[in-house]
Formats: sequence, C-alpha cells, structure tokens
Amino acid sequence: MPFDIAANLPDDPFAAFAAWYAEAEKIDCAFPNAMTLASCSDNRPSARVVLLKSWDEQGFVFFTNYQSRKGEDLAANPRASLLFYWDALFRQVRIEGKVETINREESRAYFDSRPRDSRIGAWASHQSRELESREILDERVEHYRREFEGGEPDLPDYWGGYLLRPLEIEFWHGEYARLHQRRSFSRDSLDVEWKSRLLYP
Repeated sequence: MPFDIAANLPDDPFAAFAAWYAEAEKIDCAFPNAMTLASCSDNRPSARVVLLKSWDEQGFVFFTNYQSRKGEDLAANPRASLLFYWDALFRQVRIEGKVETINREESRAYFDSRPRDSRIGAWASHQSRELESREILDERVEHYRREFEGGEPDLPDYWGGYLLRPLEIEFWHGEYARLHQRRSFSRDSLDVEWKSRLLYP
C-alpha cells in the first residue's frame, strides 16, 4: 500500500519522528543521527552537519564549542533549524525552534563518555578560528596529552550542549514527478498544542 503521510504518520510529531528515526537506524546508513544545523546572526546564515546525541519531547540535543561560529550565532540569535535527510528512505525532517544551553552536569556526563582523544581534541581546538598550520594543532594536541597524562580531561568551560525546543516539525516523503508529500506540525509557543497541516510539494 502506498505511503499516505496524512493517514500513516502519527498525529504527534515526536511519535512521528521516533517512527522515522527508527527506520533510518535500520537501513545501511553510517550516521542516521547526522543533521544539518542552520543558524544566523548579523543577517549571515550559516549551516553545517552535526550529530544528534539525544532527544525527547523537550527537544533535540547536540554538543559543540560555545566559541565556534555556530556558538556565536546562537548566542546572538537563539533560533535555529535542523534538517535530517535519509537518502535511502527518500525522507527528510525539518525542525525549527528556540535553542538554549543545557546544564553543565548533562554536558559533563556526555563529555566524559566521549573517547579520550575526542576530549583532548576539544581542549586543543580553537574551533572556527584561523589555523596557521596543521603542525600548530598537532602540537596543541600533544601538549594536552601530556597535561592530562595520568588523569582524565575535564570539561572545558567553553564546551557543552544545546537543546533545540521545536516550534515547527515538517515531515517530507519523496514521490515521483516531484509530487512529494509534506506534513507540518507547528505551534506558536512551547506551551500550546500542535497544529497539523498538509503542504503542497
């Protein structure tokens, strides 16, 4: 039976996301949690791929250096958009909402779960800043390896997680002749009910 986004997609957007995400995890996809994060400050939009690390009905969590380009964007304009695209399923999910930092305890718990080299890399990298040569970065990595030898790298003050609380979640199911199926869930604020509507392709 052909997929019908009006009839076959759950009426709750988080349940709908859970269903599609579970399907993406089952296919041969290296990073089903890869998502494009778009931010904007000073009327200059920017986008990059980051990894979803957790999510629930509060929103979607990712981690980064707060002093990076995206961190500076989100400090100036705490609204952003996420985009998941699963090519093998010919589906995408677009999410827009408000962004806030998560608490340090949650950030520390995730940071401590990362591989040691990734934690050292967080200390070594001035993310998004100009790098004169790769050798300089390699030297910084070696510096922090020596500094943390015999101990565990602590969470840097400038590193942690963000929570995007969604105000709109749109589901896109690809079809022939570009007559794609689209269904949007939106709300004006975080404390009101979702409204659902179909959209032209």
